Amino acid sequence: MKPVVKVEGRAIPFGRKNVDTDVIIPAHYLKTISRSGLGRGAFEVVRREPGNVFDDPRYVGAPVLIAGDNFGCGSSREHAAWALGDMGVQAVIAPSYSDIFSGNAVKNGIVPVVLPQDAVDRLMVVAAEGLPVTVDLESCTVTTPYQDRYSFTIDPFRRDCLMHGLDEIGLTMAQGDAISAYEAKVGAERGWV
Repeated sequence: MKPVVKVEGRAIPFGRKNVDTDVIIPAHYLKTISRSGLGRGAFEVVRREPGNVFDDPRYVGAPVLIAGDNFGCGSSREHAAWALGDMGVQAVIAPSYSDIFSGNAVKNGIVPVVLPQDAVDRLMVVAAEGLPVTVDLESCTVTTPYQDRYSFTIDPFRRDCLMHGLDEIGLTMAQGDAISAYEAKVGAERGWV
């Protein structure tokens, strides 16, 4: 996983509430264990709607998604985070998330920013104008060219994992020396193990 310290660029002004992970990536895409290519299927149902933001050329590859309350609800499919990442999304800003989606986002290098509805509404306006939004994990702020500045909180462990590019495997690998020392000690004390 790549470290994420700052995400800056255009934001997709989606804003819908109660977006289920099945809307983010439909079930028929779950047959794969590959993360690449899932972005093409992301928001498939929404993309059938005329004038949807996901097919608007201004937002292709935008690193920030602005969503509504309870984003990522429903099933616990990690493919939803994979699909967002494959689209180029590195941060999602919403008033709230499903706990499982939020955890999957962090494990896949996507920053789940929680802001109050009025801040999300303001960012939707900025995004619709095509102006950049900046998510800064060092200062835990979201800023715009209009001098909007919103502070957010994120679990310190999750923040550290994002900033150092550590998923569960990376966390384990970082403890390689301690694990080897423990195994050697146990092997010497209990050779039968």
